Amino acid sequence: MEERPKVYVIDTNVILHSADALESFPDGKVVLPLIVLEELDKFKRFNDEKGRIARRVAHFLDDLRSKGSLSEGVALDNGSVLQVFTGKTKPEEIDLTPAKADNHILYIAWHLSQDGADVCFVSKDINARVKADAIGVKARDFERHKVNFDEFYAGYTEVPMKILELEHRPAERAEELLEEAGAEKYPNEFVLAVDERNGTHYKIFRRDPGTLELRPVIVPTDGVYGIKPRNPQQVMAFDLLLDRSVSLVTLVGMAGTGKTLLALAAGLKNVLAGGLYDRLVVARPIVPMGKDLGYLPGSKEDKLEAWMSPIYDNMDYILNLRGNRKRGYSLDKLIEEDVLQLEALTYIRGRSIPKQYVIVDEAQNLTPLEVKTIISRAGEGTKVVLTGDPYQIDNPYLDASSNGLVYTADRMRNQKLHGHVMLKRSERSKLAALAAEVL
Repeated sequence: MEERPKVYVIDTNVILHSADALESFPDGKVVLPLIVLEELDKFKRFNDEKGRIARRVAHFLDDLRSKGSLSEGVALDNGSVLQVFTGKTKPEEIDLTPAKADNHILYIAWHLSQDGADVCFVSKDINARVKADAIGVKARDFERHKVNFDEFYAGYTEVPMKILELEHRPAERAEELLEEAGAEKYPNEFVLAVDERNGTHYKIFRRDPGTLELRPVIVPTDGVYGIKPRNPQQVMAFDLLLDRSVSLVTLVGMAGTGKTLLALAAGLKNVLAGGLYDRLVVARPIVPMGKDLGYLPGSKEDKLEAWMSPIYDNMDYILNLRGNRKRGYSLDKLIEEDVLQLEALTYIRGRSIPKQYVIVDEAQNLTPLEVKTIISRAGEGTKVVLTGDPYQIDNPYLDASSNGLVYTADRMRNQKLHGHVMLKRSERSKLAALAAEVL
C-alpha cells in the first residue's frame, strides 16, 4: 500500500511560539493557510517578541518567493515543502462558525484530508486540537521546546544515609552511593544527604562547576536580609542566589515555597550590603508578554504598581523586618535612589543590562524564545534569576512542559554558569501549605 503524503497544517500560535516553526517538519509538506498570514500581519507593528517573530516570518516568506510559487509550494533546505494555501474555505460545511479564523484553518486541514493526504493539524491551542479531533482530523501540539515534566530536573539528588555516615565523611559516602546508582553529575547540582531514620538531620553539598566534586554548603543561620531558610531547598536556593559566579538561577516551585521572597532578599543583600551589582531590577511578564499596560488607568508607574503588587508585598515584608527598619530603607526610597527598579518585561526588550541583579518573576508565563530574548539582554556582570510555578500558567498556549522557565532549566543543566532548585514545601503558612497539597 502506497504511503500517503504527510501534510502539516500550521496554526498561527505555533509560529508566534517559535520563529523556526515552519522549518521544523522535515518529513512532509507544511501548509500555511492564507488567513494565518493575515493574523500575523496584525502583530508586525508590535515592538515585542511576537512582533519580531511576525516580521521575521514575513521576510522568510518573501525570500522564498525567489525560489518558486508559494501557492504551489517551495522546497525548503530541510527537505520539506512549504505551501501557502489560497483556496476558498467553507467552515460551515462541517458545522464550524465561519467568523472564526481558527475554523477556517481547521476547514483547510479537513479539506486536505478528504483529498487523501495524511493531514495533521498543529496548534498550541488545546480547544482547537479538540475541535480538530471532533471533525476527524489528527491534531498535535508543537513538540519543539517541550520537556518531559514528569522527569524534570530538580537541581538536587536526595541520598538517604545512616547517621554514622552522615557524621563521618558524608560527601565521600554520598558520592559512593550516587555512583552505585549510576546517577549523572551536573555543574552546581546539589546533593542532599539525609539521615534515613530522622529526616530532620541532613547535610547539603554542591558540585563544583569545574571539577564536579562535592563541596559542603554552609547554612546561613543569621538569614539573608532578615529572611532565614526553613528547609534544605531554601538553603540551596540562597547558596545559588548569593554566588556571583552563577550568572543564571532558575527557581521552580508551587505557591508559598518562597521563590520570589528568597530572590528579593538575596538581591537586596547583593546590591545594598555587598555592592556587587549596581541595581536590583524586578520584572514580571504581562500575559501575554506583548500586551501593553495601556488598559490600566494612570501613568506608567501607576499601572506598574497595580501589576507588581505581589512584588511590593514581598519587598514591604522584607524592609519592615526589625533589623531592616534600622537600616533606614523604604520601598519608595530604594526606587527614588534608583537602587530598585520595577519593570514590566514589555519595556526590557532592546536594552542592555550590565552589572545588575535581575529577577524575572512568573517566568512560567514566558515562551522559550521570550526567555532567551530576556537572558540575552544580560550585560557583563549581570545575574538573572527566573522564578515561577509551572502549574500556575496564565498563557493559554503554554503548559508545564512547554514554558520558558522549565525549558531553560532543563537545557542549561550542563552549564557552569547555571544553577537550579525545585522548591517543594510551602512555607507561607499552615493553611497555604494545606491548600497547595489538598486542593
